[in-house]
Amino acid sequence: MQRSVEGAAGRRPAVPIARILAAAATAVALAVPTGSAALAAGPTGPAPVVTRAGLDPALVAGRGATVDFVEQEAENARTNGTHIGPDRAAYTLAGEASGRRAVRLSPGQYVEFTLPTAANALTVRYSIPDAPGGGGITAPLRVTVGRGPTRTMTLTSQYAWLYNQYPFTNDPDADLLHPGWWITECSCVPAATTPTPTPTITKPFRPHHFYDEQRLLLGRTHRAGEVVRLTAPTGTAAAWTVIDLLDSHLVAPPRVLPHAVNVLAFGADPTGRRDSADAFDRAVAYARRVDRTLYLPPGTYQVNRHIIVDDVTIAGAGSWYTVVKGREVALDTPSPDGSVHTGVGFYGRDAADGGSSDVHLSGFAIEGDVRERIDTDQVNAIGGALNHSTVDRLYLHHTKVGLWFDGPMTDLRVTNTVIADQIADGLNFHTGVTHSSISHSFIRNTGDDALAMWSERTGNADNTFDHNTVQSPVLANGIALYGGTDLTVSHNLIADPVREGSAIQVGSRFGAEPFTGQLRITGNTTVRAGTYELNWNIGLGAIWFYALDRSIDADIQVVGDSYLDNTYNAIMLVSDWPVKDQYSISNVHFRDIRVDGTGTSVVSARAAGSASFANVDARNVGAVGVNNCGSFHFTPAGSEFSLTDLGGNDGGWLALWLLPNTITCNDRPPVVPPPAPTPW
Repeated sequence: MQRSVEGAAGRRPAVPIARILAAAATAVALAVPTGSAALAAGPTGPAPVVTRAGLDPALVAGRGATVDFVEQEAENARTNGTHIGPDRAAYTLAGEASGRRAVRLSPGQYVEFTLPTAANALTVRYSIPDAPGGGGITAPLRVTVGRGPTRTMTLTSQYAWLYNQYPFTNDPDADLLHPGWWITECSCVPAATTPTPTPTITKPFRPHHFYDEQRLLLGRTHRAGEVVRLTAPTGTAAAWTVIDLLDSHLVAPPRVLPHAVNVLAFGADPTGRRDSADAFDRAVAYARRVDRTLYLPPGTYQVNRHIIVDDVTIAGAGSWYTVVKGREVALDTPSPDGSVHTGVGFYGRDAADGGSSDVHLSGFAIEGDVRERIDTDQVNAIGGALNHSTVDRLYLHHTKVGLWFDGPMTDLRVTNTVIADQIADGLNFHTGVTHSSISHSFIRNTGDDALAMWSERTGNADNTFDHNTVQSPVLANGIALYGGTDLTVSHNLIADPVREGSAIQVGSRFGAEPFTGQLRITGNTTVRAGTYELNWNIGLGAIWFYALDRSIDADIQVVGDSYLDNTYNAIMLVSDWPVKDQYSISNVHFRDIRVDGTGTSVVSARAAGSASFANVDARNVGAVGVNNCGSFHFTPAGSEFSLTDLGGNDGGWLALWLLPNTITCNDRPPVVPPPAPTPW
């Protein structure tokens, strides 16, 4: 006979479970629409402008994640504030905004959005100033929807505003972290300059990572056409409030699993006042023992360390209702992996210990408290090694990395997950991850690669990034592949990378194993990519291939991509100057590609090697179609990089005189901003 959950726990909780469940249910009841009577009537506004990654949705049909919200950019809304942008420069508020534009509110000003569909919840992406000495401030934002009551969101910049050189600092007055590094600002190595003193660097130096987002349940469902007004109130501590966008949601009622093991029975506190980590451990152990799902009812649970999971299913009531939240905690002594902090996270066992298997996590949020980047810290929302496992419908916020997996491990599926406001990566398949994927997930405002596969020491294989949306990675790339075998990047939408990276990178770097087998990069759309590379002082391609540690010569098929509104180049193939005579890039094949707008060229070749092109159509090209520098030797035989025309390349960008390897090298061609993309 099944033992009672309370008996298995070894003691009864201090508060009766029924009372805790009732309190948790009351906390969310007003947020749940029930029938047509729940629709609140209010005044209607002008026709809304709905976008996806700042674009007309028709331009990205079939690309990116299927999401449960509707995006509206503030620059398309009604406001008495000030529009900022467009601007694609790093270290600017407009440059980090979605669509490279936003609205700035002074105290007393507002921006109004018209709901395009019924909604009972909102996500606001915003920025407010840092504290003068760093560390952030808080400030109110008034929210009214239709004739509903005014609500107040407490905005914060405690998770924003990083400065200086990698790995950055929260101190706006800090001196150079690496005075021995070359910097663009003086075109010098400051510590090596003569005569001394070293050059004066303007402070704060390289401010970035300005934005944050916050979610709000409205308490009832509002009809399409009603007006959402966001107001920076008079008396706010924020001298200005920048609103980037509004996502409106129709959130389903909380999920109830009455026959599951309930975490409340083991002493977990849904009010968040008491630490529930030990209660989670007891509940996980029991659910695993009896082979039943562990249910996390609505509530906020304080968990300030890792919860180790293996052979267990954990399900919440939905990411809007079940929140697992924790502080970052300094360790008395560093852990064996080098961490000096711990924090909230669900971790599989280390791969060296066999990893974990059959772990299934769904339907809850993980809210961290990470405010600085320490690369040795394991303060990620999900980590360890998870074999034959799934992650579905999570919301991951304010951790270092949303999901970081250290293999060897195999067969992980991540789906329908939102990853926002990370200090570093969104997801990284690191070292020997195989037969795994992330799909239909949404990643915004990462401090490093949004999605990465990194084959350090042990190669990844047979992994897929499919139908994901990536917006505004502040540093590095939207999607990055560093070595591996038989990898697929398909039907993703990547927008607005900011600096030192771009939309898609294929790179032999960071000590990665070689690329082998076939790389399939198919059906993706990038927009406002092809960014500025700070260290080289040149523009990148929306997709770029980088041979730094070794040559790239796997079978690479780039098929069906669209590269829209490229700041510089659409396609770049490059090796670093010290290795330009050692490594090359070859066997890359582009087919059925559309390029709509480049600030400079369609193709920039800055390496030895070759590529073929078939049915690559381009328009609104700002410079010569092919900027072919090769390895910069400029031999009488032409460039060391050759292009093969397989036919159907329309738009005049691949003229006969450019083939196969005409030198057309302009190291830093002038940029001609392209027009906005339009239907082909």
